[in-house]
Amino acid sequence: MSPKLTRRQFIAGSLAAGATLSAGDLLAGPRIKSLADRVELGKTGIKASYLGFGTGTVGWNKQSNQTKLGTVEFARMIRHAFDQGINYFDCADIYGTHPYLRASLTGIPREQYVLESKIWFRTSKEAQETLDRFLRELNTDYIDVLLLHCVTEGNWQTDLRPMMDAMEEAKQKKRIRAHGISMHSLEVMKQAVEDPWVDLALCRINPVGEKMDAKPEEVVPVLKKLHDAGKAVTGIKILGEGKIADQREKSLRFVLGLDCVDAIVIGFESKAQVDDILRLGKQAL
Repeated sequence: MSPKLTRRQFIAGSLAAGATLSAGDLLAGPRIKSLADRVELGKTGIKASYLGFGTGTVGWNKQSNQTKLGTVEFARMIRHAFDQGINYFDCADIYGTHPYLRASLTGIPREQYVLESKIWFRTSKEAQETLDRFLRELNTDYIDVLLLHCVTEGNWQTDLRPMMDAMEEAKQKKRIRAHGISMHSLEVMKQAVEDPWVDLALCRINPVGEKMDAKPEEVVPVLKKLHDAGKAVTGIKILGEGKIADQREKSLRFVLGLDCVDAIVIGFESKAQVDDILRLGKQAL
């Protein structure tokens, strides 16, 4: 295990990771000792493991790299991650992972894990009907976080208002605990800062800009504004969808140094990958 870094060494190492950011953007990060430690997601009241398990690597057309492993291996990964303390599970309609997660989590008390899913609004026009289906597919009375998936257009606040209103109604009825956006545009991120509807922002972040919406030095200040506005910020594409897996420790150190990121989600494809990231996270911390 690497020796514990001083604050100065940590900041210096993060700057060397490849993004030109000010020291003020790279503070101590979440006060955790392990990536499996619980953190609160913004002001939602939801407590989840800092590290979330993503089920949609190259997810599209109701399948992902995780579903291609089959139900048995998928379940083994999920239960292994849960046994290591990970209780935050990210899925989406287009990944096709709802029934896989339902089977994997059977027998675990519902309050012990956090479910996050996403509506592919380009085909699902009725949020209420879509949510009803999600609840059946996941065999649950509520979803912790429900997001509009892959929002890229600057007119989302008007065009998607009917879905947003339906999601707000579902939140009031306690069928979901928080709503927000999976953001795939820097413009959308900036707009979300001032939008009170957004409880959680799912944003792409890593130190080299792989699979991101802009360079890290452009994205991080917006993440800080989102966080300062009381939004929960969950980082995704930490490993650039596997493109920078060889730089995973560097990327973990970078994101852990951002005090504006509440949690992260990484798409795992084996138990060994889960263990590896937990180990590297422990070294980084």
